[in-house]
Amino acid sequence: MEEIQPITIREEPIELCQLLKFAGLTETGGEAKLAITQELVSVNGEIETRKRRKIMAGDQVAFDGRTVVVGLR
Repeated sequence: MEEIQPITIREEPIELCQLLKFAGLTETGGEAKLAITQELVSVNGEIETRKRRKIMAGDQVAFDGRTVVVGLR
């Protein structure tokens, strides 16, 4: 079973490509954008292709076998 890890952001929304880098799911913003373009990232269980998709507290983002749930500080 996949482990879901919490990630806390200071303010919402955060763009999907920024969140992937911030959460450590990708090493660079370019890698994040490429993963999104290649339809390898899902938000709340659905493939997401918008790099600038606004992510809010409570959203679950999955990539490369890892899932994070976003919380707000």
